[in-house]
Amino acid sequence: MSVLSHTASAHHPVAEPSPFRRPVKIGLIFGAIAVYIAVVGILPLIDARWIVVDVVSLGDAALIAIGLGAGAAVARRRAPTSSGLAPLAAQALLAGAIAGGMLAFLVIAMSLLDLRPIFIALSPMLLETLTFGLGVPLGSVILIVSGAVLGVLGAALSLGPVTIRRPILIGLSFVLVFGVFQELIQIMMQFGELIGDLRETLYTWEGLSLTGAAIIFVLSAGGAYLWTKSLRTQFHDRMAGLSPAQQAHVRTAKIIIGVLLVVLFPILAGPYIGQVMMLVGLYVLMGMGLNLEVGLAGLLDLGFVAFFAVGAYTTALLTADSPHALAAWTAIPSVSYWVAMPIAVFCSVIVGILFGIPVLGVRGDYLAVATMGLGEIVRVIVQSDMAAPLLAGAQGILQIPKPKIGSLELSDPVSLFYLTLVSSAIAAYFAWRLENSRLGRAWMAVRDDEDVAQALGINLVKVKLLAYGLGAAFAGLAGSIFAVMLTSIYPSSFQLLISINVLALIIVGGMGSLPGVVVGAIALVGLPELLREFGEYRYLFYGAALIIMMRIKPEGLWPSVTRQRELRAAAGELEEEEEAQELGAGVETPSFATQGLEK
Repeated sequence: MSVLSHTASAHHPVAEPSPFRRPVKIGLIFGAIAVYIAVVGILPLIDARWIVVDVVSLGDAALIAIGLGAGAAVARRRAPTSSGLAPLAAQALLAGAIAGGMLAFLVIAMSLLDLRPIFIALSPMLLETLTFGLGVPLGSVILIVSGAVLGVLGAALSLGPVTIRRPILIGLSFVLVFGVFQELIQIMMQFGELIGDLRETLYTWEGLSLTGAAIIFVLSAGGAYLWTKSLRTQFHDRMAGLSPAQQAHVRTAKIIIGVLLVVLFPILAGPYIGQVMMLVGLYVLMGMGLNLEVGLAGLLDLGFVAFFAVGAYTTALLTADSPHALAAWTAIPSVSYWVAMPIAVFCSVIVGILFGIPVLGVRGDYLAVATMGLGEIVRVIVQSDMAAPLLAGAQGILQIPKPKIGSLELSDPVSLFYLTLVSSAIAAYFAWRLENSRLGRAWMAVRDDEDVAQALGINLVKVKLLAYGLGAAFAGLAGSIFAVMLTSIYPSSFQLLISINVLALIIVGGMGSLPGVVVGAIALVGLPELLREFGEYRYLFYGAALIIMMRIKPEGLWPSVTRQRELRAAAGELEEEEEAQELGAGVETPSFATQGLEK
């Protein structure tokens, strides 16, 4: 049997894959990314934005990152052995050269063909940028050579010790942030003479200076090096030596410092940052509500925006000085915001329960489609002529007053942010208590298996309706604040995209995780708002970030312990199946003649 197997394997040797196959593939992928951002117009747009004035633009940084990324991707799965460094360097060089070569091919095509009728972004200015102003032949060669060099550097950086790699990456990241967001940072640094002198040291009128970039890089990289090299170990050793009571005091101090930073930052940063943080807070509120439905109960709801709309319209009808308010055509007088807000939350709960009744027996993907249909029904009703006498139709409801605390009116974005922050803190406490309650455990049981949960005595109707109703309460609270933020509401403000964004942020942050909701809202709401100057291209970055996130960290940025354990177990089972398939593929099936000889 063994002799025949060895004979069969000798007649059919297994060909080893070429060591340069993977570098070629990686180079083509990164080169395609470079060509794509040039063709669709992203590269010319970001190239106009300086990171370091007259030294490095954001477009230059993107091309450099592509070259470094190609080399790092080649080195990611290779062990740095003494005998394998030279082949690895050759592979990284090849990947970077191919990535640069694809840009060189684009440059040659632009010089020979008129591509602007098809791709308007391929302008002569872009051609001059890609060739460094040296002409097509020499510029193409420089693109290939620089790509190869960057590929080797990326591989070296990826395989280097963490005490070197991490400080360099952190230093470059700080320079990138201080350069890209220089306008916001300069606005925040206008308070105080000392901070003003620091701003003049770091920045010019056009942006970050070379001296400022060097100072930021040295300070951030040096701090990261000291932390990674020695301070981190000392800190953990000291924390391990503390008593449990002392460790609790340290955690409390961290929480207090974090709260103070959140409270004071909008005052120092100005109204625009306050507006962005308020939007993040509203999405945090909605995310906590949808997290109860999807993350805990497993009820995929794409009509969640309907509850947001109910809260906003209820607040507007009860408080607005408008012909469409209830006070204008009924005997019900206008009420203050503090009276209207709990009524709006209660109405959202009622609508949430009514919303859940038709879909009680629906599961999975069908539930998502059904809830999306219910959400669209609410939007159409609000826009219809039938409901126009009450809800104003497409004209919307105007003149919604701002909240007041005594004689103090919460009119500016910063004060409204504090309202959102307090509301989010209260909602987070209730969400945390619900998650750790008997009802929360029932939701998780229903999420895992409805039939088993019902067999254990869980009332599915009650549990599901409570999930819809309590989740709707959070969205109604967010809608109530949204109405007074804008002082007017329109049906166009409540599109399906809001439900999708809320679902995306709890997936990115981590299903079933309250801290994950906050992190997801910052990543998917706060950052796109700060990148608003890049126009529609910010949504391209948004989509790319989602794809990369789902590939690298599918459990989320801050996952719950339960969810993380489930995904790791599923990943382990998948790896075992793949290994079994590979082992099965390596065993050759004996032919009929061999089977006859064996018999």
